[in-house]
Amino acid sequence: MKEQVLLPEKKQEKQVKLLEEKKLPDKKQKKTGKKSEDKNLPDIDLKEKPEKEIIEVTDKKTGTKKTEKREKKKPVKSKKETKSKNVKTEGQTDTDSDKGIDKTEVAAEEVEAVAEEVAAAPEAQAASIEKEEPTARPAVEEEKKPEEVIENYEQLTKEQLVELLEATVKEPDVTSIKTKIALIKVAFLKINKIEKDRQLEKYIAEGGVEEDYSPPEDQLEERFKLSFSIYKQNKAKYNQEQEKLKQDNLEKKKQILEELKVLISSEETLKKTYDEFKILQERWKEIGMVPQGEINNLWQSYHFLVEKFFDKVKINKELRDLDLKKNLESKIKLCEKTEELLLETSILKSFKQLQKYHEEWKEIGPVANDKKDEIWERFKAATDKINERRREHYAKLYEDQKNNYEAKSVLCDKAEKLIAIEISSIKEWQDHTEQMNELFKIWKTIGPTPKKQNDEIWQRFKSSMNTFFTNKKEYFVEIKEQQVNNYNLKIDLCVQAEAMKNNTDWKKTTREMINLQKEWKNTGPVPRKNSDKIWKRFRAACDEFFNSKSEYYANIQDHEVNNLKLKQELIQKVEDYKFGEDKKENLKVIKEFQREWMDIGHVPIKEKEKLQNEFRLAVDKHLDNLKISSTEISTLNYKTRIEAMKDSQSVKNFIFKERNFISNKISKLREDVNLWENNIGFLTDTINANILKAEFEKKINKAKQNLTNFEAKLKVLVNFNREKNEKK
Repeated sequence: MKEQVLLPEKKQEKQVKLLEEKKLPDKKQKKTGKKSEDKNLPDIDLKEKPEKEIIEVTDKKTGTKKTEKREKKKPVKSKKETKSKNVKTEGQTDTDSDKGIDKTEVAAEEVEAVAEEVAAAPEAQAASIEKEEPTARPAVEEEKKPEEVIENYEQLTKEQLVELLEATVKEPDVTSIKTKIALIKVAFLKINKIEKDRQLEKYIAEGGVEEDYSPPEDQLEERFKLSFSIYKQNKAKYNQEQEKLKQDNLEKKKQILEELKVLISSEETLKKTYDEFKILQERWKEIGMVPQGEINNLWQSYHFLVEKFFDKVKINKELRDLDLKKNLESKIKLCEKTEELLLETSILKSFKQLQKYHEEWKEIGPVANDKKDEIWERFKAATDKINERRREHYAKLYEDQKNNYEAKSVLCDKAEKLIAIEISSIKEWQDHTEQMNELFKIWKTIGPTPKKQNDEIWQRFKSSMNTFFTNKKEYFVEIKEQQVNNYNLKIDLCVQAEAMKNNTDWKKTTREMINLQKEWKNTGPVPRKNSDKIWKRFRAACDEFFNSKSEYYANIQDHEVNNLKLKQELIQKVEDYKFGEDKKENLKVIKEFQREWMDIGHVPIKEKEKLQNEFRLAVDKHLDNLKISSTEISTLNYKTRIEAMKDSQSVKNFIFKERNFISNKISKLREDVNLWENNIGFLTDTINANILKAEFEKKINKAKQNLTNFEAKLKVLVNFNREKNEKK
């Protein structure tokens, strides 16, 4: 005690700063009585000292620190302890102190009094921080540079975000840009997701299936990924450098521990020993962070040696009282800051800040016995209110998510009803597609559901959408096939109309033209790209015929009288004509007579039937004599028609379409003949069966005749095409 009295007041002030590096001893090691893991420390059997506790505390505001030791009292379950069990804090520890302290010395008694305050500190430091969110605090924290953060990056465009990221990653200090990088990333991914969702929606709305969708390349996204990769490389390099620095710091601190051991064993004067101890403590504080796995062991060793040193120098009562007073002031300020968090509108922000305050509370150290319960209850009360508000927030959030689940279930029901409806027209598909897209828009506005149900409800809705658009695609594939078939049918109608447009048999041709127009209306739609063109073609042929008819009937009497005379002359010409032995030439002549007859036009109605019979009689008389069949005449007429088109620019397209048309007719006639012949085989020998059999035979004969005619026409087309290619 004499050495301590000789110290001046200035030296006592230095003693106040001895505990700026404060860490609690490892709870598990102290309780189990294990020795320090540092092999270089003296063998101190903590198990032999179960009745003592050692703790070191720091006033973070003033920098005042101290080490205290007291005899450990047997735990008694008081109301305060019961409450503390419900509020779990990471810093709470139970420590054992050493035996063998000389209780005859006054200084030792003062140290024990201080330790008695410290022993109760773990209970007072308990805090109701959520178990699932523990935070580990390093022994020495790095000095973090403030970050300059733009408040709202979502106002920037995608390109601006990429340019900002490219500029930011060039900054050398990765720790100062961490938050900025994260905010840029969140804003970019949000914009990118909205773009991709819109592209997918457009693709689906146009009839695509989500599984077939492949997003287009995005140069901005590639630039973003490249810059973010540079940032991660820089960060990894920084972490490696920090790890090496921590290893160096570890070796330096181990060296200080060795010097502390020597100092504790030194027989030098107290003044010299104290000065050397202060230098070691300053060196310890200046070193910085060490590897996380070494923090506890390193601190236990340091704390043990510091406590042993204070045992040696006997910290006086005034130092302890000053430390307790400053600790109380710090904890009062911390209570005030915690109570201010109740005014914070952000639940997440207030909860994170509360965790930091609890870490600060654990570092401050004990207060006087008569104040420790009061100050702890105040801090705990504010903590409980913040935690309760957080629980209420998440309870409401969960309730909202359940409501979202119910809302999305309703959308799923509606989507499933949509796919159950049988749709038979394009308009209905368009209407139902709008309804499905509207359901999807509503879906995106609802918000998340409980995590366990989120994937299930989405898969249900997604399945309905996929089924709907798959059915739609199949329908339009079938419609497209029908439209192509309708197009071919309308091409045939155009060909027929063009073949009749110059026919002057006005009555018959008018009737046939009207029938063609009815067929046109009943045929159905064609592909949109061909619709206007083919309609104009058909209408032009019809208009040409009806315009010619109108002109004709404007001067019908003069034409009919002249036509009567011409047809009478033609009949006489046919009757007087002498045919030769060349059958082909004879057919050609007959065809010319028929063409000339058709070209003459109408005659007075009262003479029409008479003239027609006379002409047909004259022609048939020659046909009977020449033994020429109707098929041969039809084939010859068809060949003449084809040859007349040989110089036409559209002949190639006409031949192609005509061959397809005739081939389809031949296939259909053959199928009909086979079917009818098979049906005849099933008929029994009864009166009704014979009637049906006669009808089938009549159909078969007619079909075979038509089949012969079409086969002859197809042969004409093949030969014509071959001759045309040979000339080329």
